[in-house]
Amino acid sequence: MEQPEQKNNLSIPLVAFNISLVALVLSLGLLIYKIDTKKQDTIATVDFKKESVFVEPRVEAKSYVIWDINEKKVIAEKNADTIRPLASVTKVMSAFVAREMLPKESEIVIRKEFLQEDGDSGLRDGEVFKLSDLLDLSLIVSSNDGARAIASVAGAFRQGNRDYTLGRAEFIKQMNFKARELELATLSFTNETGLDNTNGTTGGIGSALDTAKLFGIVLSEYPDLLEATHKETEEVYSAQYVHTAINTNTSLGDIPNIIGSKTGLTAMAGGNLVVVFDAGFGKPIAIVVLGSTTEGRFTDVVSLASSTLQYINQ
Repeated sequence: MEQPEQKNNLSIPLVAFNISLVALVLSLGLLIYKIDTKKQDTIATVDFKKESVFVEPRVEAKSYVIWDINEKKVIAEKNADTIRPLASVTKVMSAFVAREMLPKESEIVIRKEFLQEDGDSGLRDGEVFKLSDLLDLSLIVSSNDGARAIASVAGAFRQGNRDYTLGRAEFIKQMNFKARELELATLSFTNETGLDNTNGTTGGIGSALDTAKLFGIVLSEYPDLLEATHKETEEVYSAQYVHTAINTNTSLGDIPNIIGSKTGLTAMAGGNLVVVFDAGFGKPIAIVVLGSTTEGRFTDVVSLASSTLQYINQ
């Protein structure tokens, strides 16, 4: 009689334990389900930022590039690797090489033999400039006479003589050497001005992308070199005269926070323009337009700058 009674007494705690165990498992399962459901709800309500999209405007240029100088990346482009005539954009490489070869306080004496290029920019035989001032004048008004004087004197100085014909040839050689040194493989020069040559060749060639990279390097190495080119007018002094330089870039007032610019225009090149502007918080952007028209280069750059700001601010 005692054995059955003991069996019943043992089964009651066992059943209670099993029930508790099942309840615990169910409770844990319900808790896990609630946590997982909450996690899914949280993920579903995250507001991910949409990726910025560059809206390309209609432009006349055959090539263009928008280059983020600090991040070294292309924001937008059209035929950016195609080699085209640079026209007077070439003068930026000339200015860069001149600063590499001479101190900016060096004196440049204007000689009659330098005043033979197309476009009279008001320079006079015997006039004396500091290199930095003549560079400013040459870049603002795109003076071919100024660029030739700088190239001839700087090249002769490098050779240690006063043969300005050989000096000019040496200077152009150094322009090409600098392009290779900077790994800007598409840039090549036959003169210091970018003018079309009488033999049917052009003074300077390169891609929009390499040109943008050049401007970034120039601003990094010599931040003051393009400083005068963001101004509509500037008074430039020689030892004898005052020159009022009027910028060849007529779009300056339409682009915010301009840092520097350079125009170019020849029969072979068409209309070229490069601008560098600050897109905000120290973000310099270079826009290069090649193969546009005389007026189209300005509207092209303004449109591209506007699209760039919209893209960055999205």
